[in-house]
This record gives sequence, structure tokens and C-alpha cells, in this order.
Amino acid sequence: MTVTSRTTLPARLERSMLSTPAASYAMIAKAAASAADAVCIDLEDSVAPDQKAASRANVARAFRELDFGHRTRIYRINGLDTPFAYRDLIEVVEAAGDRIDLVIVPKVDRPADVQFVDTLLTQIEAHQGFTNRIGIEAQIETALGCLNADAIAAASPRLEALVYGPGDFAASAQMPLDAIGEADEHDRLYPGHRWHYVMQRILVAARAHGRRCIDGPYASFRDVEGFTRACEVARALGYDGKWCIHPAQVEPANRVFAPAAGQVARAQRVLDEYERAMREGRGAIAVDGKMVDAASLRMARNLVEKDRLARAR
Repeated sequence: MTVTSRTTLPARLERSMLSTPAASYAMIAKAAASAADAVCIDLEDSVAPDQKAASRANVARAFRELDFGHRTRIYRINGLDTPFAYRDLIEVVEAAGDRIDLVIVPKVDRPADVQFVDTLLTQIEAHQGFTNRIGIEAQIETALGCLNADAIAAASPRLEALVYGPGDFAASAQMPLDAIGEADEHDRLYPGHRWHYVMQRILVAARAHGRRCIDGPYASFRDVEGFTRACEVARALGYDGKWCIHPAQVEPANRVFAPAAGQVARAQRVLDEYERAMREGRGAIAVDGKMVDAASLRMARNLVEKDRLARAR
């Protein structure tokens, strides 16, 4: 069964989500002091199997002891098809659940995956007496997850965002890919954007249910120009931000996913003119020689709100 109501979500800015391996407390501390909007401590791909259990203590310690400032505090558990996931939830949330904003669940294939995590979080929060509610972000990175994106987006009131996982999706769909998130010779041969379908499907599912939408990582962290271009493509599609695997990627992500000053100024003029027209009893209005309709107003409000969140940092 899916939850179809549009839940009011916390207002979070997530232009840049900096991922850092849970096995290194020093790297976690650096990420916590970075310019990222959100920090994700990763227990999945960046941690070797024989280090996963011990690394949970680093995650809990970091949330208890480090000052993350305005940054959204996130950690990623291992996949639900592994023997690690349930302990990732129990050990970390019991120890530091009142300091955690979000849990990322990788390789989400179906709504039941989100609902399992929701149920376990509910039990842990009740047992520990936590008054906060931890949110969930679901990574869509398999062919089955792509097909079920709409149902996944509606699976739980805790769900705040869908996150695109390009590397694992390419493997699942058996699409050739030289490096995660990057353009390669296959993109040059294909007459179009090879990843448009999956990215747009995830975006539409997220927006239909009032969720945020985050693009996945870009492997060549020294290729700032290529990373910036990937951010621009995701922004053009409507994504809110991008997963960063290195601090050098944070500034370009923050810049690309922030509304331009000129766009914000025009959006504010649209809203101001609309309010003036309503006071004067006028119907149709125009700003800068362009007609303004209901869709224009919604886009203007979205831009102004994103700018407000960015300035609040």
C-alpha cells in the first residue's frame, strides 16, 4: 500500500550534498565544516565490508560531537539486500537519532523498501523517546526502482527526496558507462541525452508528490568544468542539487543550483505586480512585456523561496 497524500516537508536547501566515508573520522570532521548544504556520512560504497560494523560508531560519534552548523545531517545505510542495513539503522539511530535529519536508503526498488525503514525508524524513535522525526531519501539506481519511482515517491510521509544513482543504474540497465556521471564516447554516439529518461522519470515522480530531487555523483572530482556542466544539465531538468564526492565540487554545485540574481529580481517583480493587480482589481498582468499566468506565479514563488533559503545560510 502506498501513501498518496502530499506531506509538508521541512524546508531544506540541498544544492550540494557532500558525501564522506564513515570509516574516516577526520574526513567526516572536514565535511562537517565545509561549505556544503548537506553532509552525508556514508556506510555503503565507500566503506569496505570488514570496516562497516566499526564505522557505525564513527557516524554516531560525529552526530553527537561535531558541530554541523546549518548543514543538513545525513547518513547512508547499506542496501536492504545486505546483512548490514538493519544494524546500520538500529546502532546509529539509537545512539544519535536526535541529531540526525535524514537517512539515505540506497538501491530502493519498491515502496516496501521505504516503508520498512519508516517502520523501523518509528520503533527506534519511540523506544528512545526522541521527539524529532528522521526523514528518508530514497536512491533510485536500478531498472526496477526506475519503473517504480512514482510508487516509491508516495511510499511514506517521511520520504523527502529521490536521489538518482547513475553508476548502479547503468549497471542495472546494462548500459555502457566509462565513469560514473560523466559523458563518454557512448554519449557522443547516441543522438540525444542517454540518461534523460531515467532522470526525468525520477524528477516527475518526486515533484508529483512534493519531494526534492537530487542528481547523483560525478566521478572525476578534479574535472571541475565537466562537473559544472553536469550540474547545469541537472538544473535544466529541474533538479534541486547534486551529490558531491569531493569538497572541490561543493562551490560549483552551490553556484549552479542557486537562482541567478537577475532571475530572482524578475521573480520578485512578478509577485509584486501580481499583488498590486489584485489590490487594484485587475485581471491579466504583464511584466517586462511578457504575460503572467498562474504557472508564472508558481515558478516565481519557487525561485524566491530557494533564494531565501540560500541567503539564510
